[in-house]
Order: sequence, then structure tokens, then C-alpha cells
Amino acid sequence: MKVVVDEEKCVAAGQCVAAAVDVFDQRDEDGIVVLLNENPSPEVADDVRNAAAVCPALAIHIEE
Repeated sequence: MKVVVDEEKCVAAGQCVAAAVDVFDQRDEDGIVVLLNENPSPEVADDVRNAAAVCPALAIHIEE
């Protein structure tokens, strides 16, 4: 699994962080997504897929 984020689309809702805190964070100054791990472990794969699904801006893409 490879995770790709589009910072230009991000609306700083924070849903990704709530879904997968080990993979996503937010910048302090504006809340835009920060990708902590573009190749997360299989143990958190479901959380990452959920983060992509709940992103209101559809800014998270997963390449299997």
C-alpha cells in the first residue's frame, strides 16, 4: 500500500488524523494534512482506507 495526499485539496478537517493517527498529522499553522508514512504497515491498512473514505475533500489516494 502506498498513500498519496493532495495538500491542495485538503480542507483541514482532521478526519484522517482521527482515523489513522500513525499515518497522518496536521500542520500547526493551517491544519493541512501531513503524511507521516507513505507506506504504512498492513496492521493499519484498514484505518488508512477509512481515512481516505471519510476525507471530505477526497485528498487521500491509496495505491494498492
